[in-house]
Amino acid sequence: MRRGLALTLAVLCVLPLAACRRDERTIDRTPMPTAATAPYVCGHIPLKAVQLMTGVVNPHVRGGFDLASAGGIGEGSCILYRNGGDRLKVLEVGLAPDGYQGEVDDQIEDGATPLPEIVPGATGCYYKSPGSGRTDAFALLVRGRAELAIRLAAGVEGRDNAGDVMALMKLIAPKLITDASAPSASPSVSGKG
Repeated sequence: MRRGLALTLAVLCVLPLAACRRDERTIDRTPMPTAATAPYVCGHIPLKAVQLMTGVVNPHVRGGFDLASAGGIGEGSCILYRNGGDRLKVLEVGLAPDGYQGEVDDQIEDGATPLPEIVPGATGCYYKSPGSGRTDAFALLVRGRAELAIRLAAGVEGRDNAGDVMALMKLIAPKLITDASAPSASPSVSGKG
């Protein structure tokens, strides 16, 4: 009788724990890659990074980049959606020849975190949208006239979404921010005349 009672108590104690584990969603907290490797989406964005930060294994992808356009500065966009049903936008990356340093300064003044130096001569910032439960985050990098922006519209709950956009910026900026975007040195003025 004692053995039966002990066994019953053991089962009653273990069953609730097992049930909780089945309902628990596992969050992939694998760190973002530190090097860009194939396969890529839109020619430059590592698929593994996209999968980690969005939780979408096989995203629907639209767009591309033309690094020879805009006088060699490049331009384009890559938009990634969840597959199925409503095709919710999960990530958007844009490269444009209309960079403005003041935009970075304004974002930092409003609380964004400055990006570390990723590309020589470039400055940037990143932030997560305020509010608990929000999984969207944004990163911006400007060098000369080139502007690279990342908008994580639907990140994985429980991951460091702001850290993910910063890590993605580190992976893609060296390829997308071209040498043509470097600010030109101002001509020196000689006092001889």
